[in-house]
Amino acid sequence: MDFWRDFLASGWGKEFVAGGFGGVAGVVAGHPLDTVRVIQQSSINKPAFGIIRDVVAREGLFALYKGMGAPVATVSFQNALVFQCNATLSRAFDRYIPATEPPSYGSVLLGGTGAGAIQSLVITPIELIKIRLQLENQNTPQKTKSGPSTLVKHIIRAEGYKGMFQGFTVTVIRDAPSYGAYFWTYEYVREKLHPGCRKTGRQNLMTMVVAGGLAGLASWVCCYPVDVVKTRLQAQTPNSPVKYAGIVDCFRQSVRTDGAGVLFRGLGSTLFRAFIVNGSVFTAYEMALRCIFNNN
Repeated sequence: MDFWRDFLASGWGKEFVAGGFGGVAGVVAGHPLDTVRVIQQSSINKPAFGIIRDVVAREGLFALYKGMGAPVATVSFQNALVFQCNATLSRAFDRYIPATEPPSYGSVLLGGTGAGAIQSLVITPIELIKIRLQLENQNTPQKTKSGPSTLVKHIIRAEGYKGMFQGFTVTVIRDAPSYGAYFWTYEYVREKLHPGCRKTGRQNLMTMVVAGGLAGLASWVCCYPVDVVKTRLQAQTPNSPVKYAGIVDCFRQSVRTDGAGVLFRGLGSTLFRAFIVNGSVFTAYEMALRCIFNNN
């Protein structure tokens, strides 16, 4: 108990626990539309509603939650890592600003960029498992039900431990600028909506939801074409009919085969999901911080 109390009393512990609550809230709120995004990016050019209808008719409602186990099981750590890294790096870039003052927007941008790059080590295998499970049964008539642990064993057996980090480089390319835009937008918008809240940490529920939602939109708009390439690279298995030699080759083949529009396929449903998810993430994060602070 003493360890837990001391952990929550530290700035590191508060950010870590609050970030974990935010991450879980985001996954639960947005996973069905994330499944739609992955299917659209991978191969199927259909409206979001059409995909939802087909998946539910073929496999049932819970098929939209396929692959959620891996993110939920690890998202507390991953999201906590992101928020803690951003807080630490933002302060590190503004060493001469007193701790009672918020870091500059430039430092928040750099801190978010660094946090995005660091968390790619954690998120790459998680998203690999999630994408493979979400695309299960999309291109084959038979129904199979693989769990995360079964799929991990299969990947290691077929592709080695290196296969678990397939798509790591493109994930860093996606997440570094994406998280920079993410945290910068949140800090900027919430200060505009509720002047002074960056210093006091007090803002109303609407400010949290709107600032978090817009932060999610900004992060996806700046990286979406890269995310399409990442999805296709991570969906590729040794038995895939289409083979990509790397990031550039995947980009070229995708555009040549499906046209330039493929780089924005599924963007509409993704942005809708992003607002909901990230409004939930930052609301849960800020509320958790308040609870921790209020209870010392």
